[in-house]
Amino acid sequence: MPKMKTHRGTAKRIKITGTGKFKRHHAYCSHKLGSKTMKRKRALRQSAMTGSADNGRLSKLLPYA
Repeated sequence: MPKMKTHRGTAKRIKITGTGKFKRHHAYCSHKLGSKTMKRKRALRQSAMTGSADNGRLSKLLPYA
């Protein structure tokens, strides 16, 4: 049976932590920043964990991570 392929688009956006959780970046922080408050922009710079509902799908997209 051939090896499974890693989904490269997902691999560029999601990192896996040492405990097996999936780390992601926030959306809405790349343009149109003048209308957003500094507090909101600071919060969007921080990374976040994915929701538990997505973890099964992500583990299939990143089989060797």
